[in-house]
Amino acid sequence: MADQHSKVSRRTLVAGAAGLSGLALAQRATTRDELVKLPPYGNGTIGSGIRSRLIDNVNGLTVHILEAGYETPGRQLVYLMHGFPELAYSWRKIMPVLAAAGYHVIAPDQRGFGRTIGWDRSYEADGNQFRILNMTRDAIGLVYALGYRSVAMVVGHDAGAPVASWSALIRPDIFRSITIMSSPFEGPPALPFNTANGAPMPKPPITDDQLDAELAKLNPPRKYYQNHQRTRGANDDMLHAPQGLHNFFRGYYYFKSADYKGNNPRPLKARTAEEMAQIPHYYVMLKDKSMAATAAEAMPPAEYIANCKWLTEAEVEVYATEYGRTGFTGALQGYRVRRGSDPVSLAEMRTFSGRAIDVPSQFVSGKSDWGVYQTPGAAEKMQTTACSKMVGFHRLDGAGHWVQQEQPEKVSELLVQFLRQYAKS
Repeated sequence: MADQHSKVSRRTLVAGAAGLSGLALAQRATTRDELVKLPPYGNGTIGSGIRSRLIDNVNGLTVHILEAGYETPGRQLVYLMHGFPELAYSWRKIMPVLAAAGYHVIAPDQRGFGRTIGWDRSYEADGNQFRILNMTRDAIGLVYALGYRSVAMVVGHDAGAPVASWSALIRPDIFRSITIMSSPFEGPPALPFNTANGAPMPKPPITDDQLDAELAKLNPPRKYYQNHQRTRGANDDMLHAPQGLHNFFRGYYYFKSADYKGNNPRPLKARTAEEMAQIPHYYVMLKDKSMAATAAEAMPPAEYIANCKWLTEAEVEVYATEYGRTGFTGALQGYRVRRGSDPVSLAEMRTFSGRAIDVPSQFVSGKSDWGVYQTPGAAEKMQTTACSKMVGFHRLDGAGHWVQQEQPEKVSELLVQFLRQYAKS
């Protein structure tokens, strides 16, 4: 990309330092013609060997991807899925290593994010387009559009982890191995079994609304972040953060990283208010605080910001630029429809009740990542029932939630080793 991108302009850097996004709100870019007129993706911070391009006619989308290792035909495909609030950009440090190892690597801006278009931007959007089966169709459509019948490995981080997991569960013929990052996969919800012969109906799990009601009784009162992110005001809260969008991202990313010393995750006994209250405020929020205010409470000092190597100010500005243009509403839709109590999503997922991910799998997270334990029992289910061929469970020193950005060398090494051992053609 070095030939496509100019150096980060002084204007952009000044805007970042002021807590503004360099191109925020300048263009919403809802058509392909508008997209191609935008400044180069990444504001000059992406290294050579990675290109940015648009892929049309993918399940109703025009998908923006980053791509490496594309120069040599016949390579196996590796598919990287980002989380929230991230972008394809989040894989910039991993892609060159995988390409150098001999793979064709792609990372799209997922439906609802970045420079991918074709999704409804309104809060009232039809949620079906963001449900897990349609997101799986997005993935299959992109693979086919690129001229492949299968993927050597799919990797999903955070909100990308369930999409990758369901893709591997539903279409193991296409997604032939998987690395799950930060968000454990529990498997499909169970259907009642043998109840006609007297077996008891299983006790339903506590819903997010029930959990919220119990969290509100604590002192101080708390609330579950996913319920907050489902509210109409969640977009404006972050997009128009009082500290500025750039500083919102800086505080939020720092809060969930290994650099924030309050991140000491551990397994929880149950999904009760008392147990969940051990989790930091970015997951179990103070009831009277917004997400912007939550991120502000963890804003790092200027000396840290100036010396942060894993996420520079110019790199923070890429996120601020892209989200400043698109807003957060599309990215937040997954919280609304992919919830355990949503009847339509439950019905979809129960179609696959009893199935497991049967392709080779591994899990990678940071040792300081509370995402591994925010759903009590999920990590254990993933290793015992949800994945029948899990060959590795890795928690890396020096990383929190943003493991592929905080420790890219260690993550890349694990991915290449896994590919060479388990993703053979």
